[in-house]
Amino acid sequence: MREALGFLTPLGGARTPTPAALRWFPAVGAAIGLFLGGLWWAAAQLWPPAVAAAVVVVADLAATGMLHFDGLADAADGLLPHLGVERRLEVMAGPEVGAFGVVAVAAAVLVRFAALLALRPAPLLLAGLWCASRGAMAGTVERVPYARPGGGLVSAFGGSRVPVSLLAVAGVAALGVASAWEVPAGPVAVGVCLAGFAAVVGFARRRVGGYTGDVLGAAGVLGETLGLLTAAARW
Repeated sequence: MREALGFLTPLGGARTPTPAALRWFPAVGAAIGLFLGGLWWAAAQLWPPAVAAAVVVVADLAATGMLHFDGLADAADGLLPHLGVERRLEVMAGPEVGAFGVVAVAAAVLVRFAALLALRPAPLLLAGLWCASRGAMAGTVERVPYARPGGGLVSAFGGSRVPVSLLAVAGVAALGVASAWEVPAGPVAVGVCLAGFAAVVGFARRRVGGYTGDVLGAAGVLGETLGLLTAAARW
């Protein structure tokens, strides 16, 4: 678990990722979501809803070391413009952030803030969504081709496929926790989160032939954001 915690958050110490860490991704995701949800509730006791929502957005960036948003920026710069496959991968590997990446990150932050502002503090909702997004990351490895021929950071997770039974347990847990928050909004939000994640991975597979670490980060952010947007709808 410490390997998963060290990879997905600034906590747990710097560790070289191994395939065994993937099994803990859903649990770590749920823990992050519960932490953010608890912080959301506490912030709402002290400040107006807009301030509490902003605190959660910033805390999420800090709790994940901005890893997934960095992936969103790189993936947007590489996948959205009209480029060849090799050039797309080069752009995603580079340190620069272009217009596509800036707009994608700004849009995601804005939508997440607005959705949180429209909702009451909901730790169980965040736990379900964050569990689902990390579980989807774990399920993608070894089931979708890795796009970089020379390997990369996420390729260190290769060689071991997370069992379908474990992924099913994670999915049921995410749905159950979100359902404990509100029905039908909670489980529908988790379903939309997973659909959004799958859409990003499918888009990347068409563009570059598979996934990269940036694609997983982008898919996680987009899935969570769509899940929050769904939960904030007028049910």
